[in-house]
Amino acid sequence: MFRSAGMGDLAGILALYRQLHPGDPAPTDAAATFGRILASPGLHLFVLDVDGAVVATTYLNVIPNLTRGAAPYAVIENVVVDAARRGTGLGRRIMAATLQAAWDAGCYKAMLMTGSRNPATHAFYRACGFTPDVKTAYVAHPPLPHP
Repeated sequence: MFRSAGMGDLAGILALYRQLHPGDPAPTDAAATFGRILASPGLHLFVLDVDGAVVATTYLNVIPNLTRGAAPYAVIENVVVDAARRGTGLGRRIMAATLQAAWDAGCYKAMLMTGSRNPATHAFYRACGFTPDVKTAYVAHPPLPHP
C-alpha cells in the first residue's frame, strides 16, 4: 500500500536509507528530524507498505514558486526500494504514486537527481517518465572548515 509515512515508519525508512548510503553515519536525533519533516507543509515522505513492512520510500518536496503562473515544482529525493525486492515493480509503483502526488499538488514539473552511474538506474528513471535532456544539475557543498 502506498501511503504517507508516519512516526511508526522511522526504523523502516532508516533501514532503507542505510541501503542507499551504507557509509553514512547514523543520524543524531532522527526522531526529532523525522517529526519536523512530517509536520512541514510541502514535505512528503511516502512509503510502500507490504504486509506491514516498509519496502520502498520516496521523499517529495513541493516548492512554492513565483514563475510558471505561480505553479509549484517538485523535487524527489531518497528513492529506495529494499534490495531484496528490486526488479519486482515496486519502484515503478512508488514513483508513479509519488509523481501523481506532485501533479495533484499542482506542480508543473518534477525533478530528481541521481549520483548513480548504473545504466539500469537511469533506465528506471526514464521508464518512470523522467528525461535527462531538459536540465543540467550542479551540486555545491559547504567548504570544509580550516584547522
